[in-house]
Amino acid sequence: MSTFNYLSNDVERNQVSQKTLTASVSVPAGDAGIDHNIATDALVVSLPKIHSENLGLTFLFRNSGADGNNIITLSPHSTDGFNGSIANASADSVASGVVNKDWINTKATANKGDYVVIRAVALTQWYIIGGVGIWASES
Repeated sequence: MSTFNYLSNDVERNQVSQKTLTASVSVPAGDAGIDHNIATDALVVSLPKIHSENLGLTFLFRNSGADGNNIITLSPHSTDGFNGSIANASADSVASGVVNKDWINTKATANKGDYVVIRAVALTQWYIIGGVGIWASES
């Protein structure tokens, strides 16, 4: 379970689990709902294949490294793609659903705190449901 509920002074609070990625990794479906922080340059994060049993998986990936230091690459399964955009960023921050294309937080424009939230909404499609920063679809 990635979100914890606890009581403090009779107020219910939520605490989201945090994970720091320091090497390229294939994230398991069980890591859905966890915030993934990345402060190491040139990591590739491979996502689980979308199928009918894991629709709704949601991941947050955050650049926690120094400004201009990290390129973060999110790599879908070869049959999956990214759809959507990050509205407060450049026109390059649009993903058109082409399968087997990475979604990249570009190094030169990367800022500490850039993030993207993606969700498996349809078979073969990760939808971008939020984010900040300059991200680009692999050409």
